[in-house]
Amino acid sequence: MRDVTRDVPALPRRTFLKHTGALGAAAAVSASLSACSSGPESTNDTGGGSGGDRTLTAVIGYGNDGSWDPTQTASAFCMAANNHLYEGLLDTDPISREPYAALATRVPADPSATTWRFPLREGATFHDGEPVTADDVVFVFDRILDPDTQTLAKGFFASWLKEVRKVDARTVELVLRFPFPDGLSRLTLAKIMPKHVFSKPGAWDDAIKGLAVGSGPYRQTAHHPKSNTTFEAYAQYNGPRKPAFRRMNWLTIVDAAPRVARISGSGAGAQIADNIPYANIEQLESGGLTVAGGAGMNNLFLMFNTAHKPFDDVRVRQALHYAIDTEKMVEVALKGHGKPSTSFLDEANPGYRRAKTVYGHDPDRARALLKAAGVSGLEVEILAVNVSWIVDCLPTVKSSWDAIGVRTTLSPQETTAVFTKMDQKQDYQVVAAASNPNQFGLDADLIMHYNYGPGNLWMRYTRWAGDPVAKKLFTDMDRATREPDAARRKTMIQEYIDVVAEQAVLYPVVHNELMTAWDPDRLSGIRAQPYPGINLLQAKWA
Repeated sequence: MRDVTRDVPALPRRTFLKHTGALGAAAAVSASLSACSSGPESTNDTGGGSGGDRTLTAVIGYGNDGSWDPTQTASAFCMAANNHLYEGLLDTDPISREPYAALATRVPADPSATTWRFPLREGATFHDGEPVTADDVVFVFDRILDPDTQTLAKGFFASWLKEVRKVDARTVELVLRFPFPDGLSRLTLAKIMPKHVFSKPGAWDDAIKGLAVGSGPYRQTAHHPKSNTTFEAYAQYNGPRKPAFRRMNWLTIVDAAPRVARISGSGAGAQIADNIPYANIEQLESGGLTVAGGAGMNNLFLMFNTAHKPFDDVRVRQALHYAIDTEKMVEVALKGHGKPSTSFLDEANPGYRRAKTVYGHDPDRARALLKAAGVSGLEVEILAVNVSWIVDCLPTVKSSWDAIGVRTTLSPQETTAVFTKMDQKQDYQVVAAASNPNQFGLDADLIMHYNYGPGNLWMRYTRWAGDPVAKKLFTDMDRATREPDAARRKTMIQEYIDVVAEQAVLYPVVHNELMTAWDPDRLSGIRAQPYPGINLLQAKWA
């Protein structure tokens, strides 16, 4: 199973395959990692030691073979790891997403100002011992804002951030295009990287493949794609999140059964694991583990190819959504750990409002819509990712569509295979996959621009960006971004989400919880997060 949170900017296929974490590793990845790995080739060793010297072992249910470049990655494993290796000027609490001073010494007193000045933390150094300077900060933001360089991070900054300039060796200023208070929490998405390392020829490719040199509390000590990545506490770190573990070993185990086995029973070698299957919760709890969920934007979505008739007709897309028995899906496939979608946003999001169009189970309405569209005898192949909980949901989709006379074929495949077809612009009808933009933040503007925008990959996949409704939607989205009044801005976002719901081009079917399990006798300070991965910056040995 691979995480499938996707890239925003429109990249050429070969470039995208190289940069994104969601499409798997390129063939040459493992051969090029000798420069950024140390120690012997390791598989799933859990380490040793006792007391404070023992190794924390974590099991991550996503691949570690995606892009590690913080300006590019959408990989769940790599993003979670980078939060321990790198710092932004500000970082955010993993649950509340409130910003706090990381490399900067303070959070700006006036979030509505159009210039933010950040002094850098005295004595901050990168993992190679070199000091962090204003030049490093400018270097990273110049890359993000460069009009000729397409990065994922550009989609989070370019609309509101004009430039970042050096004031002196340890001070920078961010100049905004207009007041944008939400930008403070987005600064965690611009991890500061050493210019002297990543300005070298080929270094960005090395970053993609696993080279990580940050200023965070942990440094990377070895990286083995499809196996594990190891870390140790960085002794010179002097920031606000002190490392509590001398060493960490993060195992990538994407199959559910061995992932659960690694944290349970007499053979347990790990103390924490994410992406716990719902069917194993009771078993793990009876074995003394704590299992907790985080409800957020994690969702099963349907994406239609609007260039393939009849999916260019909004009535057909709506009909297929109305046909799905989402209550049954939540009960049977998700074991109650989810809710039918009532908006693009999940109900806990601060920007949530129930959409004007909500796709309750209504097979009669679905049949009427298909009839009004002049569609009969429809045959649909669902191209789906083989994420375990998505596979569990697919039979409900099939039985629901079969019930309204739509002959449905399920075609679950590796995530890599599904989105390689998308990037090759192969024909398809409907894709069913998982997404969770909460790993970038809770900001509704960020979430919606991640999924909808004239130049982003999702809209390229749907072939919808040229539609007149889409063009007006994109204009309304940009207007909302620039709206200075917070209440009015929230209303504008909710209004264009109503359009997204009505059009149902790329739209969630259910939002579900993500489950994390850990040994409370060994670890404390763990909080289950509603997006993939783990955050151990406030955890410690029990």
